[in-house]
Amino acid sequence: MIQLYWKNATDKVVGDAHGVSQADLDELKPRMCQAHEAVKAQIDAGRLGYAALPTHAGYAAQVKALVDKYRSTTTDLVVLGIGGSALGNIALQAALNPAIYNLLSDARRGGPRLFVLDNVDPAMVSDTLKLVGRRGARGLLVNVISKSGETAETASQFMIFREMLKKKLGDDFASHIVATTDTEKGTLHEIAIADGYDMLAVPGDVGGRFSVLSPVGLFSAAMCGIDIDELLAGAAEMQERIATAPCMNPACRLAAIKYIATTAKGKPTHVMMPYSNRLYPLADWYRQLWAESLGKRVDRDGNEVFTGPTPIKALGTTDQHSQVQLYREGPNDKLTVFLEVKKHPKDVRVPDDFADVPGLTYLRKTKLSKLLSAEKVATEYALAASNRPSVTIRFDEIMPHSVGEFIYLYEFVTSLMGELLNIDAYDQPAVELGKKATFALMGREGYDDVAADIKPFTRVDRNYLS
Repeated sequence: MIQLYWKNATDKVVGDAHGVSQADLDELKPRMCQAHEAVKAQIDAGRLGYAALPTHAGYAAQVKALVDKYRSTTTDLVVLGIGGSALGNIALQAALNPAIYNLLSDARRGGPRLFVLDNVDPAMVSDTLKLVGRRGARGLLVNVISKSGETAETASQFMIFREMLKKKLGDDFASHIVATTDTEKGTLHEIAIADGYDMLAVPGDVGGRFSVLSPVGLFSAAMCGIDIDELLAGAAEMQERIATAPCMNPACRLAAIKYIATTAKGKPTHVMMPYSNRLYPLADWYRQLWAESLGKRVDRDGNEVFTGPTPIKALGTTDQHSQVQLYREGPNDKLTVFLEVKKHPKDVRVPDDFADVPGLTYLRKTKLSKLLSAEKVATEYALAASNRPSVTIRFDEIMPHSVGEFIYLYEFVTSLMGELLNIDAYDQPAVELGKKATFALMGREGYDDVAADIKPFTRVDRNYLS
């Protein structure tokens, strides 16, 4: 189970100017209940596809069928995707498999090495090609994830790996590609049909940043030995907790604190700070979910609002030594969300050594989990002492069930925030101009007008080179 602890975001701890009071919560309660009912109504009407994923047995069955087909013969799995087609895969792998997973022997891993190429950095792509190529291509499986197949980053990667497989395997190359895409139309769909790839669905009613519990995220997880049934069960349990406790559930409480902090307490920046390296990539997943969903120029009525809390990621304890100085003494414009783990997957004890060194004796025979926990509480205390609010999401353990809970919790909180801010949390119009500009700069047909607009920016004015 995961739980929300929110006392340190209240006025009792950080003062009236920066903390959420009971009066604040009481004032917001009618709107929060209305937002909760609105999101539930959208779910009941089938308008929020992500909410159906925890209990969508069909997707899990399709994933398992392909895992049964490929897992025993696959030594390397390369996932090609970007944004919502990559961040969830990375987060699940980091949370639920050892950090040294790819360094383990094939026998100890029990699944393929996983490489998620979430960028077109040429050095990274080249290095990955060389690394997986050393084993030959017989054990390589490429999972290309794109709803349309025309995302420039993923399409270019796909063309590179497809060519490599064709050169090494000839006509057998198609049996080493799984396309996760639209199952009815689109460029990648058509290529998959023509070449003969196995396909998994990118649900048409689920935006990329909400898709981790669909085949988009489930396939690589299951290939690498993660229990996707438990992952989905955790999400379903959180869904039930939210549905059966209107306005008193952790999603409503967290959304209320975030909304009040943003709109009434001058806290437009929201830091997620896991005290666990395993949970750190979940903060990357959260950043996309939060930024793309809530950063909007206009509200539903067409008014310019330029709204959206800015998501930041930090890592405890690392960023106690790089960021907390700013968080305590810089602008008091941040709400911090700590992720805390009660029982870590592994632990290490400090040796009984240096008994004659006064500055080190307190560490003797201490478990690192105790030190990490103390560091988290110390940071929480230090922020509170500077009137900086925080909340904590507590994980009993980092297990598929608790990770599933967390994912669904934050997806629902995002929906609630969209209602409270009166914006569309499911579109991302500001992303499109950058895509069009990329197409124009790369010479794609049909983007001549954009190319003409960009032309002044492509010339470097040497007066501004220093």
